[in-house]
Amino acid sequence: MTTVFIISAPSGSGKSTLVNRLMTGVDGLTFSVSCTTRAPRGQEIPGQAYDFIDRMEFERRIAADEFLEYAEVFGNYYGTHKSALDKAKTAGKDLVLDIDVQGAAQLKKRIPDAVTIFILAPSREILEQRLRARSQDSDEVIRRRLNDAAGEIRNYGQYDYVLVNEDLELAVEALKSIVRAERVRRIRVEEKIRPILATFGQD
Repeated sequence: MTTVFIISAPSGSGKSTLVNRLMTGVDGLTFSVSCTTRAPRGQEIPGQAYDFIDRMEFERRIAADEFLEYAEVFGNYYGTHKSALDKAKTAGKDLVLDIDVQGAAQLKKRIPDAVTIFILAPSREILEQRLRARSQDSDEVIRRRLNDAAGEIRNYGQYDYVLVNEDLELAVEALKSIVRAERVRRIRVEEKIRPILATFGQD
């Protein structure tokens, strides 16, 4: 059974770094590359960071109901194509999704047993420092991201886990632990308890 892990965070919280470390540190995971209408930034490689498509194509896919979830953020669409989950199931792997609060809420409705994890910086000041250190955004965009972060953080109660990324190594280990613990919880009936019950003539 494929477990879906939804990871959300305000921009600048270190989510991408944590997800990358998770993917290289835990076996049996596959990452869903989201579709977006925004242009590539910096060294982003199409097909790795995102599947970059134009607005017309994205809206065609919306009309064809091809997305598990999608949202419009800062004037650009972002979405998870249904094929990501199909491929994970075929490969027998768990699926990791890096999506925002809007998308997470949509996907949780479609897949109620998905595991949701919210990552945040320890303070507004540290979040701002991280955003400025990236040197990707103007002052106006940074202010907007900080304002949006406040709204996103208020939705923390919708998530199964909240992880504060204060110390990177500790946060990485905590994220790995969540994934491993959820796997144990999910498989205990199917793979462990039922065979034992069968020896008692029960299922």
